Amino acid sequence: MARSISYVTGSQLVSLKRLPTIAVVDVRDDERTHDGHISGSLHYASDGFDRNISKLLHDVKGKDTLVFHCALSQVRGPSCARKLVNYLEENKEDVGIKNIMVLERGFNGWEASGRPVCRCNNVPCKEHENA
Repeated sequence: MARSISYVTGSQLVSLKRLPTIAVVDVRDDERTHDGHISGSLHYASDGFDRNISKLLHDVKGKDTLVFHCALSQVRGPSCARKLVNYLEENKEDVGIKNIMVLERGFNGWEASGRPVCRCNNVPCKEHENA
């Protein structure tokens, strides 16, 4: 079970996204609607994250790596990743998650680097999952 949080670069995430066992978790609040999102990502707004951890765990069943991000991945992304680690440790749940990561520079860095951004309104995003 993952007990620590590591960081992943945008380039590393591009490679990781090809694996079927990874889930990208967007914890921005309203920005996702206006700014777009990383293709294939799940949305769990930080303001209600605590209440939705069990739903997240259901939605990522079969995944072993979760990559969290917010706009800059300085506060909300790392905070939600830590909340998940704490939840798993407190509940002694082994749900198969081995890696909990945070995307360096967040969504803003992802987009600024010219990486693909999806502007669909699907939650979870299914459009261009391998983009």
